[in-house]
Amino acid sequence: MVAFGKKLKERQLQEWQWYYINYKLMKKKVKQYAQHIESGTLDRRHVLKDFSRMLDIQIEKIVLFLLEQQGILAGRLAKLGEQHNSPDQQPDIAKISQLREAYREVGLDLLKLLYFVEINAIGLRKILKKFDKRFGYRFTDYYVKTRANHPYSQLQQVFRHVGIGAVVGAITRNLGDLQERQGSYASIYDEPAIPLQDPVIDSIKSAVDRLGYSTNFLHFLAQHALIMQEDILPTPTEEQIDDKRYYFMSLILNLANTFLYMVNSYIIVPTADDYSLSLGAAATVCGIIIGAMAVAQVFSSVYFSAWSNKSYFRPLVFSSIVLCVGNLLYALAYDFKSIWILLIGRLLCGLGSARAVNRRYISDCVPLKIRMQASAGFVSASALGMACGPALAGLLQIEFKLFNLTFNQDTLPGWVMAVAWLFYLVWLWIAFKEPVRDEDHVEQQSSTEIKQNDAMEKGVKQPLLLTTERSEIISEDKEHDEEDDGDAEYDESEEALEESHKPATSIASAYNLLTPSVKVQLLIYFMLKYAMEILLSESSVVTTYYFGWSTSTVSIFLACLGLTVLPVNMIVGTYISNMFQERQILLASEIVVCVGILLSFNLFVRYTVLQYVCSGLIMFVAAEVLEGVNLSLLSRVMSSRLSRGTYNGGLLSTEAGTLARVVADATITLIGLLGESSLLNLTLLPSFLISVGSIIATCYTYNSLY
Repeated sequence: MVAFGKKLKERQLQEWQWYYINYKLMKKKVKQYAQHIESGTLDRRHVLKDFSRMLDIQIEKIVLFLLEQQGILAGRLAKLGEQHNSPDQQPDIAKISQLREAYREVGLDLLKLLYFVEINAIGLRKILKKFDKRFGYRFTDYYVKTRANHPYSQLQQVFRHVGIGAVVGAITRNLGDLQERQGSYASIYDEPAIPLQDPVIDSIKSAVDRLGYSTNFLHFLAQHALIMQEDILPTPTEEQIDDKRYYFMSLILNLANTFLYMVNSYIIVPTADDYSLSLGAAATVCGIIIGAMAVAQVFSSVYFSAWSNKSYFRPLVFSSIVLCVGNLLYALAYDFKSIWILLIGRLLCGLGSARAVNRRYISDCVPLKIRMQASAGFVSASALGMACGPALAGLLQIEFKLFNLTFNQDTLPGWVMAVAWLFYLVWLWIAFKEPVRDEDHVEQQSSTEIKQNDAMEKGVKQPLLLTTERSEIISEDKEHDEEDDGDAEYDESEEALEESHKPATSIASAYNLLTPSVKVQLLIYFMLKYAMEILLSESSVVTTYYFGWSTSTVSIFLACLGLTVLPVNMIVGTYISNMFQERQILLASEIVVCVGILLSFNLFVRYTVLQYVCSGLIMFVAAEVLEGVNLSLLSRVMSSRLSRGTYNGGLLSTEAGTLARVVADATITLIGLLGESSLLNLTLLPSFLISVGSIIATCYTYNSLY
């Protein structure tokens, strides 16, 4: 465990040491404030005002020095630009090489400045967190909001990097120009898709990416996947290790597995009721047929998560084989006239769910610099599969026999998916590359993953500071603790807390780590998954009973619902989340879901297609918004002990969602025994009650949600 004070000393440039945040002084102030409040000599309002002023002074010192250094770099670039653009200059290889090295030297100095900003951001984040912990007051939320949104905000000057971006652009453009002197004179602005291959530029871009954190579509999707991002700045050695463990085709294969599994889940929804009728069962048995996959997934998520501790390739191979066999049994059940073969086939498909492996590969093996994109790809692949499944079912409206085997709208989903998984297995066998599992790396990684979500636990969303905090810098400098006398006891208890951040060893121990607000968010996740499953799974039965829809019409309806996922997340992630707090969006989405459920009831007037489609669309879209915001919050406030490992936060959320699907599908089948006329209202009633319960729970814990 590396002490922050020691790390700060090691990273400081001696000539800049006065301009770094005075962390020791501010820590002493926090201690003094506590003593004064206990003795009654100062009130809380005075403490907040005084501490805010001290932070303002520290940030102003950093900002003014940053602007001064940017000016120096700009002056050096201006002189180099005069040499570079001189009309008398002749194309000389030696001069071009000298200019290129000069620009790289400026880039290296800029990199030092970026590290200066980063270490100060870490100090600010830590002292704010210490203040909140000591006084139980969300001062961080107040301070960041008031300073970031002010027209004269100095926080914005630091963390929006306007000046730094201009310097990076000047270095990049000139290096690109010098690189092309022997051929094309195309500018970086003419071909922005072609990155400049230069190690200095790559390092600068990585540093800027780590500093820049904003709520946008990419971050929103990545948090939607609940693949927790590491808030650390890897050393060059760590980056080399990540590169060795990462293989692009292996990532593509994991995303393809995610896509195919979602297609497999939803391709049978439009025809499940017709298939059950063909086998002599009631149409509402479709709930069991659809839900059998989710039942098995409850167990498969655990063993796949544990298996991925040792290998990624073997679980994916096993998954492909089991899914191929499961789909074959699903297709053959028609000719054998056996509902049991069909259910066994669906259970096998659920046992082949490797989504836990897909998540673990992204979080463990994909380099930090592209992990956000990979996480967004995971969500996008899931959404695309959800839309393609029903759409593909709508296209399989043909019937023929071959070798005494029946191929029709009921069996073709099974045959098509069996062939798809067979091709995927061949592709997997040829192209997948097992990541290097170095023991030292595993040990280092386990140490990091214990700490990486410390910034998320009971924290708030802080776009300006969060991603710059290194999870490796957790404890305080022991030397400073000794000098601070009475503060030592507090810091020792804090260190003891941090040292106790060990991974959960079971589902029960993982559940015990959940705070009340996290439990409420898991309840919300359960609710929205339950409501969505009710809507999707009973759609074919309900629409056939009320409107006489064909399989193709149901498929189009479900595909259109699936296609709303990415646009809705884009709007929320890019615009709405920048306008409102996430807890406000969370509560509003819950209320809209509840309204959508209410509008879906068939009570007093004749049930129409317009009512069903509009209410279903309202409920589904609101549930998608709710899911994204809820998982975004969950990814930051869940205990650091649930960051990775077998029993991680992603597994808990997956189990909650899967359990909701199981309960929903069982509800459809059980209520279906009373007749199709009662199915709609009686299945919507539990959705409505759970929705109301989640709204009440959210209101009760509203102030603890960030």
